[in-house]
Amino acid sequence: MSIEQPEGRYASFEAFYPYYIHEHANRTCRRIHVVGTGLVIAAFAAFLATRNPWWLPAMPVVGYGFAWVGHFFFEKNRPATFRYPLWSLMGDFRLFFETVSGKRKF
Repeated sequence: MSIEQPEGRYASFEAFYPYYIHEHANRTCRRIHVVGTGLVIAAFAAFLATRNPWWLPAMPVVGYGFAWVGHFFFEKNRPATFRYPLWSLMGDFRLFFETVSGKRKF
């Protein structure tokens, strides 16, 4: 069974997530993703605490910046964000919470 559907789109996030994990097989890439997502959460918390709107554009810059470094330099693949933007974002947060909760190896 192929992890990616070459001709179509995934029917659900649950069907997509194994592909997402497969695209993050490199440990350094996963670590960089977790750090980037953590910084996105911190930037959002800073926005809530300060009401400074400059924290909002920092969120995608930090999140995507870290993720894309992980993919281009360590994983050596194209980020799933380009084809599955919403599910990739959901995957980033699921990976983050699975990692910090100990469910997934860092």
